[in-house]
Amino acid sequence: MARRALRTAGPAAADAVPIRQAFPPILGSAPRLLILGSMPGEASLAMGRYYGHARNAFWPIMDALLGLPAEADYGLRVAALREHGIALWDVIAACARAGSLDTAIRPETVWVNDFAALLGAAPTIRCIAFNGGTAEREFCRRALPTLPPEHAGIERLRLPSTSPAHAGMRFADKLAAWQVILDRLGAPAAPPPS
Repeated sequence: MARRALRTAGPAAADAVPIRQAFPPILGSAPRLLILGSMPGEASLAMGRYYGHARNAFWPIMDALLGLPAEADYGLRVAALREHGIALWDVIAACARAGSLDTAIRPETVWVNDFAALLGAAPTIRCIAFNGGTAEREFCRRALPTLPPEHAGIERLRLPSTSPAHAGMRFADKLAAWQVILDRLGAPAAPPPS
């Protein structure tokens, strides 16, 4: 996917703080739900994997809701997401950020991903779920105004961040909030572990 620069980084910003680049999207043949994070953290970038931090609740939530084993090989987890009709991406394509926290992102350096191209290539997406407030805010501020009406009208859900930095919410509460994605997928909940 091409990336759209809505703001450009100045030389001073690039010199002072490293520029981080996000991953390409994970898409299946007919995704129904697009889950958007803000920008991968340092652990994820080092591993080259979405939600790579050991304490990130994303994969355990997918395990509980859809039966995707959180400890399975990353390639198998990604394949299972695709089979369930889930696409993954991040709102921010690149930015200057020291560390992993969203609060450390330098706003003047943010480049957003090209959502018009992605949604045009994946017309089966019917809902966008934001993994946290930063993803929703950056999408609504920087990407939404660039979308044609047929894409701007796609249902949007804000879900609690699965990041370990969002420690004020218990896993059980995050899991309960994330259950709304099952309706968007038309999927039954995973059976409890035996």
